[in-house]
Amino acid sequence: MKFGIFYEHQLPRPWVFDSEHRLLQDSLTQIELADRLGYDYAWEVEHHFLEEYSHSSAPEVFLGAASQRTRRIRLGHGIIQLPTNHPIRVAERVATLDLLSGGRVELGLGEGQGPVELHPFGRRVRDKRDVWEEAVRVLIPCFTQEAVEFHGQFFDFPARNVIPKPFQKPHPPLWVACSNITTIGSAGQWGMGALGFQFVTPEAARAWVSEYYANLIDRPAKLADYPTNANVAMVSAFMCAPTDEEAQAKAAGWTFFVFCLSHYGKHGMAEPGRGNMWQLYQEWRHTPKAQETLRAGLIGSPDTIRRRLREFEAAHVDQVILLNQTGRTPHEDICASLELFAREVMPEFHGREAAHQRWKDDVLSGRAGLERLDTSTHKVYAHQNEDIVRLTPEELKRKMAEKEAARAAGDGS
Repeated sequence: MKFGIFYEHQLPRPWVFDSEHRLLQDSLTQIELADRLGYDYAWEVEHHFLEEYSHSSAPEVFLGAASQRTRRIRLGHGIIQLPTNHPIRVAERVATLDLLSGGRVELGLGEGQGPVELHPFGRRVRDKRDVWEEAVRVLIPCFTQEAVEFHGQFFDFPARNVIPKPFQKPHPPLWVACSNITTIGSAGQWGMGALGFQFVTPEAARAWVSEYYANLIDRPAKLADYPTNANVAMVSAFMCAPTDEEAQAKAAGWTFFVFCLSHYGKHGMAEPGRGNMWQLYQEWRHTPKAQETLRAGLIGSPDTIRRRLREFEAAHVDQVILLNQTGRTPHEDICASLELFAREVMPEFHGREAAHQRWKDDVLSGRAGLERLDTSTHKVYAHQNEDIVRLTPEELKRKMAEKEAARAAGDGS
């Protein structure tokens, strides 16, 4: 099993003049530390306008800085929003980052959060999957061909040679953001790595892995000509400390992360510049539900985390991505957690990576059969996200059409 670290760049209010500066500088120091300690990946999100929850609107700039302070750690876009970025610009920025880093980029692709992020860029929520798929078809040839021309529903441009070209050939490995078992299955069909941004149990992870490989092997449907990236990664809450009690005390920032997801799902975003998620969070943080979240994920002593990781390892998860920078978790606690985990936990799982690769090679080649599981009981979202309404692209289009029809009927009366 491999390990990544994950950044939303959360910054709860109140802010002072250098809050964002210190946030970015501390994050770069943490990634530099992770590189020295032997972590495999550093992932950075892209979000827009999500105050307090994520101040990470230019991940390519941040990862460019990280590339000059690290030597071996892979630098992952987790993810780039294709509906809010022209695919030509994505190709240019990703190739430049790949050159700067000496070929260490992992390219995760996603759709964006919703109207708060999409509408200022002229994109409708109902179109985001269609835009995403067309953008993938535009993007991939830009990495390899000297003349790319495209005439589609959302993108239209004459023949151009998009430069520079990436260091990795034909291009960095492709991943897609996955928030439920349906998108995990789609990732398998598309032949992309699955970035599981759902905080699932080991039992659910086993079902997700089964669904992913079943679709990858039996129902391939790539969107363009690119190499298959057969990988499943799962994001998890994380805090490693000498005792479980100390880890839970230091992981209070995780409850802020969970609260934000729930609050956005129920209430949407506040008016720009007028919200205060940290203030709203104060009452919720002491509820039983908040305390329950601290007993989930990889929060605990090295022994506790080791036991939980073995369950994900048995589910054949390729990578666990550790979410440490949440809420107001101090920089010193983040660094100490990374160091303790690297010293006491990580070597055991790195040591069995070759065995996992043999399992994967056997499954992909057909030398070993794939365990087929009933995934119907694993479609419910983890408790952290239960308040967020998730719709399939078809359900979303139908809902928006119904809202427009109802609005038109009201105007007509």
